[in-house]
Amino acid sequence: MHPRHKTREVRIGTLVVGGEQPIRVQSLCVSKTSDIDAARAEMRRMLDAGCEIVRVAVFDAGDADALGAIKEFLSDVPLVADIHFNHKFALTAIEQGVDKVRLNPGNIAGLSGTFDGAGRERVKAVADKARAKGIAMRVGVNSGSVEKDLLEKHGWATAGAMVESALRHCEFLESAGFRDVVVSIKSTNLEQCVEAVEKFAAETDFPLHLGITEAGLPGYGTIKSAIGIGALLREGIGDTIRVSLTGDKAVEIQAAWDILKATGCRVREPEIIACPACGRIAIDLEKVVAEVKERVKDVRAPIRISVLGCAVNGPGEAAEADVGIAGERGQGMLFRKGVFVRRVKESEMVDELEREVRALASEMTAKA
Repeated sequence: MHPRHKTREVRIGTLVVGGEQPIRVQSLCVSKTSDIDAARAEMRRMLDAGCEIVRVAVFDAGDADALGAIKEFLSDVPLVADIHFNHKFALTAIEQGVDKVRLNPGNIAGLSGTFDGAGRERVKAVADKARAKGIAMRVGVNSGSVEKDLLEKHGWATAGAMVESALRHCEFLESAGFRDVVVSIKSTNLEQCVEAVEKFAAETDFPLHLGITEAGLPGYGTIKSAIGIGALLREGIGDTIRVSLTGDKAVEIQAAWDILKATGCRVREPEIIACPACGRIAIDLEKVVAEVKERVKDVRAPIRISVLGCAVNGPGEAAEADVGIAGERGQGMLFRKGVFVRRVKESEMVDELEREVRALASEMTAKA
């Protein structure tokens, strides 16, 4: 894995993104923002799933005017207002106390479809107000809304077109004296998205928000996001992520945490490793794994747990984990930090694994 790409730090409410800060997980509400009760209920579920930054869509004046009540509910959790087309909603959002405003250059541009004088004036008005209030901004470039002049120049929404769009808006904001900028460059095309983010990262120190836009349903969409986001994270690129899935936000939030865990970028809970089913398995592996997962779901420590079903590769691989068990017929060999501890009956495996995991988690907490 490459060293972390060096980016500037940008404060978003109570959190800071960029630099050496943890890579943050965020998501976007489905509920209409002006429906405050529905939005709050959805946000509660998102927070319970581990969402650290909440974004809401602001499509009309009603949405903009509801942001103060939404922020009051979220309290210390950063709130991001997603603004398209009308910069006046961004001005209202800042007045309402949001922690970050996301602008899409492609549809905040002037009437000509390019970043003309009128477009620049609108963006500067938002930047001036955001700077006065200490509010961050995200320049969010999407392949589906690249400015008209860049589409004509590049032929279509290429990686180069998206990077040029992001660069010129960042340069404009900096020329206006605004530096607290986070950037996202997203596309439904995985390869194009990765290429664009790599190019942008090579030229700037802006913190990057990663995602494969409109990835699709859970399942394929999760795999697609994991490949794209994971590839960039392994290169050391990325300061905050959002997995874009059709459906329950808790599913996409969990997918984001799983990507961070699988890449080793941020592990906040146990990782459970289990072997695939085969004819050598001597215990009810699926049942044991399911029970272990349920038992340790509240543990918040980066512990690797191995549950292996046979004595062929099991002992060696179980010994590689923090806590592991290698199944034998009706029993298993329990390991802790590479050291064989004892043999346990199959009926006691879950209890013994949970006991060792919690003991190790307590030790890690005490040392922290």
